[in-house]
Amino acid sequence: MTKTQTISSTAASPEYAASTAQFLTPVALGLQGLAVNGKQAHWNVRGANFIAIHELLDSVVAHAQEFADLAAERIVALGLPIDARLNTVADKTQPTAVPAGFTQWEQVIAAVVSDMDTVIADVQAAIDGLDETDLTSQDVAITIKAGLEKDRWFLSAHLAA
Repeated sequence: MTKTQTISSTAASPEYAASTAQFLTPVALGLQGLAVNGKQAHWNVRGANFIAIHELLDSVVAHAQEFADLAAERIVALGLPIDARLNTVADKTQPTAVPAGFTQWEQVIAAVVSDMDTVIADVQAAIDGLDETDLTSQDVAITIKAGLEKDRWFLSAHLAA
């Protein structure tokens, strides 16, 4: 005889979803901001390491977009919408360190790394906050953190002596 087990899911409850969204929303918005500002840096980087940094920034932007999608889709999967329009991203995130115009590659890297550090702090807060409530969402945050830290390392290595 086959046993059927019904698993009750707290994921369907609005309280559960809201608890998760409070941690993943800043991550998704921060990553959207990082993607926009990373592209700004990509267009305006100058100097001897131009091509390497220019191309690396494209990877950082692509990863930030993928990670933002991952965080946002987790929120939506739990039944809540997410508002990641540019004006919301601008209102809800820290000001960027990325300059508006042409900038030497060392300054571009420092600025993008600074922006990444802000997002990584939000991701760590999500990891810590989700530890007791939603391990699946915590896994999403851990995946995002690992990828961001790798991209940060690749950028920072250009500044190493």
